[in-house]
Amino acid sequence: MELETTHINTPIGIAKITGDENGLTEISVLDDDASTPLSVQNEIPECLLDCVTQLKEFFDNTRKEFDLKLNPQGTVFQQSVWKELLNIPFGKTRSYLEQTKKIGDVKAIRAVASANGKNPLWIVIPCHRVIGSDGSLTGYAGGIWRKKWLLEHESGVKQQSLF
Repeated sequence: MELETTHINTPIGIAKITGDENGLTEISVLDDDASTPLSVQNEIPECLLDCVTQLKEFFDNTRKEFDLKLNPQGTVFQQSVWKELLNIPFGKTRSYLEQTKKIGDVKAIRAVASANGKNPLWIVIPCHRVIGSDGSLTGYAGGIWRKKWLLEHESGVKQQSLF
């Protein structure tokens, strides 16, 4: 079966969504790059329609949990890390150390951080909810500004503009 791909506009950039009838394999947010212009597609493949709808609901503040068929590709360890990420509630955070304890190996903190960084299903598998033990917004494959935006979005705190 061939993977289908679509792109949608989000408040944090253009999201690339890939998957098939077996589930979603990738959701990433692309950085603007003038050398590779993208057009957001109007026609969405049937197998990606639920994902597009649920992501729009998430960004519109009408969805807090995703109900999607997931099929991320990774090692057994990465899969275990990603599965545990799904247990972090909307609007909450967990430290990398807490995450390693949940997985059962506190010495695996670097491996857990690496697996988080390789998470192919941003937002849906909420790696943005993992922070440093001191509360710092350490590492995020999509950039710290996106991690901050997502955490603020989920907390319900809206930044006020002076102008």
